[in-house]
Amino acid sequence: MRVWVDLTNSPHVLVLRPVIDLLRADGHDVCVTARDFAQTLQLLDRFGIEHTAIGRHRGERLPDKALGLASRSAALVRWARRAAAPFDIALGHGSNDVSVASRLLRIPCSTMFDYEWAAVQHHVNCRLCQAVVVPDAIPPQRLDRYGARGKVRAYEGLKEEYYLADFEPDPAVLGQLGLDARRAIVVVRTPPEVSLYHRFANDLFASVLQRLREAAEREGVQPVVLPRTADQREQLRAVPGFVVPERAIDAQSLIAYADLVISAGGTMNREAVALGTPVYTTFEGRLGALDERLLAQGRLRKLTDASQLQLGKRTDEPAATTVARARRDPRRLVALLLAPVTA
Repeated sequence: MRVWVDLTNSPHVLVLRPVIDLLRADGHDVCVTARDFAQTLQLLDRFGIEHTAIGRHRGERLPDKALGLASRSAALVRWARRAAAPFDIALGHGSNDVSVASRLLRIPCSTMFDYEWAAVQHHVNCRLCQAVVVPDAIPPQRLDRYGARGKVRAYEGLKEEYYLADFEPDPAVLGQLGLDARRAIVVVRTPPEVSLYHRFANDLFASVLQRLREAAEREGVQPVVLPRTADQREQLRAVPGFVVPERAIDAQSLIAYADLVISAGGTMNREAVALGTPVYTTFEGRLGALDERLLAQGRLRKLTDASQLQLGKRTDEPAATTVARARRDPRRLVALLLAPVTA
């Protein structure tokens, strides 16, 4: 089978890496396309995943996103038509581009996501794809308005528990970043300012950064801030006491050895949950069903004021050595994604 995988954002590389590996191990011919955005291309290089870079992010305004969708989808169609042979199925994690391109090429397509309120994205993906792969925490009826009725394929748990199934943390990341394991390490992920469902104008997040700057100066806390964009990196690099990596790093190992994670997004929060690291969310958009469940279980905490933060060393051992993690078989994701051509 010839399988086309399209990746448009950094977390998608992590999610679909084991899927790509398993498909290739089973003898399928897998071709990967990727958008130049955030650390997507850097992560593909880090994992040694051969790919073709096509297109870039056009901006956060709706007209910019529409232009980006039209131009990149057209570029994907041209690329696919030049391929050595037709594709049997296309896969993406919230990639509108591949959904549009595959419909134009009459290729079956599956999409994944785990946040149900990104309405603009889902109105495209759910209507054009033949399978919508989501965690079972999301009630299927929430997706009916997007055109997903009858297409939902649900998996148990967190997607992070699937792609971290073979993961073992590497302490080398601490040395690479110049971190002292004897002092508190706090990992921070900036808000996704380019997303339509979340804006960077987040007073809470600004107060968190201020609290961390003071803790770095007075208490020896080591804040590692992971920006999403070049503009964010440029701003944060000038803050005294912050460690701001220049390129994609082994963020999962860093999270496993961290004392605390604070993130305004979703994937890094759930990686911390999966690895047993204490984590706060500063997300100010509409909560999705998955985060609602994690908050109710006490596995994720909502930060409402920077004064809540306890920035010392953890009293338990790092998750890397003590937590019995849920390691789920990524073949389950492969089966759900291939459902349009195998069911």
